[in-house]
Amino acid sequence: MDKALRHRVNAARVAVKNQIGFFRELFGQVVSEWKADETRVTFADYAITEKLFSELRRSFAEDQFISEESVPMDEVVEMDSRYAWILDPIDGTNNYALGMAACAISLALLKEGVPIYGLIYDGSTGQLIEGGPGHGIQVDGRKYTPIERTFEERAGIIGMHFPLPSRRAESLAPLMETYRVRSLGSAALQLAYVALGRLDGSLDENVRVWDVAGAVAILGASGREIRFLSEAPFPLRKLDMQADYIRYIAGTKEIMERLENWLG
Repeated sequence: MDKALRHRVNAARVAVKNQIGFFRELFGQVVSEWKADETRVTFADYAITEKLFSELRRSFAEDQFISEESVPMDEVVEMDSRYAWILDPIDGTNNYALGMAACAISLALLKEGVPIYGLIYDGSTGQLIEGGPGHGIQVDGRKYTPIERTFEERAGIIGMHFPLPSRRAESLAPLMETYRVRSLGSAALQLAYVALGRLDGSLDENVRVWDVAGAVAILGASGREIRFLSEAPFPLRKLDMQADYIRYIAGTKEIMERLENWLG
């Protein structure tokens, strides 16, 4: 890991950890409202964004800092810095506001538009998951080797995101009738769990860049794959806050083949 990256990763780790106490304090206790795009937002989203980015800006003023809550929904941002940070201050806001554990702080570091390191604080386990291509995966500071097991239909677990696009349920009915399906309510955790081997695979057609950028970096250290079903979001050259949803499948080679068959 070169000096510039190591410096950023160490600072990011501290910055995320510094928000955990606040994250826990307001869990299930914070007032929320609904935005124009029908997603929920809380005071904690804004506060974590401001505090975490303020901390990082002190050391990396030349970097770009993007969060779902820091950019107006009608803007298009040119990604013109060598390094950029993409934050989802609370991924799984519905769960967080209602006191359900599957929620996370998700932070990604991009270099020239590509996620190279991700840090995800898992609110359900209290673990800090981090890593990136060529740098391995760590969980709470310890090297983590993804779970390897032969895929079996009776035990295979697939992550999905609901609601599904219009009429998609009909084509996916055989998949949902065959596999055990989980909908965590947190896109970041769902994809991170694929990287860790806790889920065999994931199918999602309803996420934004900030939802998955951190987990995409971690997945890149896992040996598992991600394939985008629409235009690939990375390298990220321009961030349109109203762009179409990202659609992807992810998992081991075996489950990827099965998912592609299901999707036709």
